[in-house]
Amino acid sequence: MKKKEVVITTIIGRDAECNGDFNSESSVRVDGCINGNVTVADTLIIGATGSINGDIFAKSAVVGGEVNGNISVSERVELTSTARLMGDIVTTLIVIDEKAIFQGRCDMNQEISGKRPKPNAKSIRASRKNSREAISEALKDVESTDVDVPEISENSGATQEM
Repeated sequence: MKKKEVVITTIIGRDAECNGDFNSESSVRVDGCINGNVTVADTLIIGATGSINGDIFAKSAVVGGEVNGNISVSERVELTSTARLMGDIVTTLIVIDEKAIFQGRCDMNQEISGKRPKPNAKSIRASRKNSREAISEALKDVESTDVDVPEISENSGATQEM
């Protein structure tokens, strides 16, 4: 699946500060500070130096900076490793990088039924294949690092006579 290319029409620069609610009918990148609610019709990108103190409403959002407020997005929210979010998220899809900070609640907008769907055989095989590949990659990474691993001799744990 190809990623949709985002065309940014508005940039709030690193030294810019916007006080009050902000609205846009297209995609926006924020590297400065917005003190107010933000409504974007398409994609909102918050750079590592960007901050928003208010609620966010957008089609999709990529957060690399700081947000103090709730995020409500119809498609996808991504919190990068530099993201700091203090607030709740409502979305249909979420991606959170390993070092992102997220303190709040997440609602995935999915109805909960009494039954859990049974996975089909094809998805199980694909999942196993992906797991094997991940394990293989992890083992390659471990083998390539310079870590001293003590050797275990056959007599380990046994007392030696002198």
